Amino acid sequence: MRRGGGVWSRRNGGPRQLRQGLRGMPRRLSISIAVIVLIICFLSLLSLRFTRPSSSAQIYDTNKLWEPADSDGWRSSSAPRSYWPPPPNESNGYLRVRCNGGLNQQRSAICNAVVAARIMNATLVLPELDTNSFWHDESGFAGIYDAEHFIGSLRYDIHIVQSLPVISVNGKRKKIRSFQIRPPRDAPLSWYTTIALKKMREHGSVYLTPFSHRLAEEIDDPELQRLRCRVNYHALRFKPHIMKISSEIVNRMRSEGHFMSIHLRFEMDMIAFAGCLDIFTPEEQKILIKYRKKNFAKKELVYRERRLIGKCPLTPEEVGLVLQAMGFNNSARIYLAAGELFGGERFIKPFRAMFPHLENHSTVGPSEKLEGNARGLVGSAVDYMVSLLSDIFIPTYDGPSNFANNLMGHRLYYGFRTTIQPNRKALAPIFMDREKGRADGFEGRIRQVMFNSKFGGPHKRVHPESFYTNSWPECFCLMAPANPADKCPPHNILEILHGQLQSQRGNDSEPAMMSSNRRDSSASQEEVQYGS
Repeated sequence: MRRGGGVWSRRNGGPRQLRQGLRGMPRRLSISIAVIVLIICFLSLLSLRFTRPSSSAQIYDTNKLWEPADSDGWRSSSAPRSYWPPPPNESNGYLRVRCNGGLNQQRSAICNAVVAARIMNATLVLPELDTNSFWHDESGFAGIYDAEHFIGSLRYDIHIVQSLPVISVNGKRKKIRSFQIRPPRDAPLSWYTTIALKKMREHGSVYLTPFSHRLAEEIDDPELQRLRCRVNYHALRFKPHIMKISSEIVNRMRSEGHFMSIHLRFEMDMIAFAGCLDIFTPEEQKILIKYRKKNFAKKELVYRERRLIGKCPLTPEEVGLVLQAMGFNNSARIYLAAGELFGGERFIKPFRAMFPHLENHSTVGPSEKLEGNARGLVGSAVDYMVSLLSDIFIPTYDGPSNFANNLMGHRLYYGFRTTIQPNRKALAPIFMDREKGRADGFEGRIRQVMFNSKFGGPHKRVHPESFYTNSWPECFCLMAPANPADKCPPHNILEILHGQLQSQRGNDSEPAMMSSNRRDSSASQEEVQYGS
């Protein structure tokens, strides 16, 4: 046996090759182990890729969402940061505007009108609010906003009058006639300082109508952008009775702890606009199609395609499922900022089954004070204020919704208050799978989408995000910035502006439109509001 073994060893290289093979084994073994480790790491990475978002979402503390988002040291500030001269004593004429659309479309138009008056050196006539809009509301500017506060707040920026003055012509007294112009959509600043200004100088007054989206949002002048913020977040204050109703509702909602507001954009006009009809009965579809033909351009819309690209508003049930997946329990108090839901009770019923504490301004507010105007501008104004002051705001449709877009911007300015924006495009296939019976991992997939979004902190504005949705960084500042442009204005900025105004007017007393005691109270309030 040993000889046979010896013959075999000699023929195959003998003991020397055996010793070499033994010496090579550790190296080959090391390589094999390394390969195995690499394979395990690769498989682990694949596993992490698919499970990590869900895992992190599962341990996310939903309670943190009730608190404002991290500001990263930023604070809101719309006061001027460079030389800002007061409006000249003599203006070039009067500017009238008719703001069409709903409450928040009109609000943006008012901000644009103030900017236009500033660059044209025009005296702004208190803006007109369209009475033929969706709301059919004739409240007018003075019926919704505090006109005296509006005029006084902007005294360092432009001249404002309640109405056109009366002049005497051939012994007869009559108001100045305004030359009517239809401004181009998203007009540049140059259009106002050339074409509109020329007509103003010729006629003494111009009337711009309609005035919705008639000034470009992106302006390469941060001071004019800050003027928009001063108008939107400080000068436009609702009438005292609207503020009182809103405050009462907020106090009742908050009496049992935190509450969220949801802009449930599931009304007839939005559904018809979106073209998402298939979930409705044949009779309801006829109503929607008729409304669409009457109010919107003809266009072939396929429900499934619209839904997959995120163009369909979330249904009330889908909103409830999202909240459940995020970890909110059924004790959450929810304020619904919405008009009349199309489809009625059958759509809200599943949502109420999940979250029974649903309220709106009619159920929780002093309804007798909103009588006859719950669906008009006053009702919309109350919804706006309650949603502004809520701990969490959730817009279910932020496409052409001026309410949601303006409110997100206001909440950002008002201390980075939490806003949860559902990504409808990312959520659509998850809901569609569930409807087809493929519900495995449903809540985990929802969490992956929802916790991979921003919740109201400072972030760069990227098209198509509107300036009115995100005025950062123009209307925010830092106390110790790396970039001097981000530095907060001096604490005495209002004293500086007031001194410039007084100097220009030859040390006259305060303009007749504003008494001295009113000025003092407004100034102290503005000092806080402007963030100076």
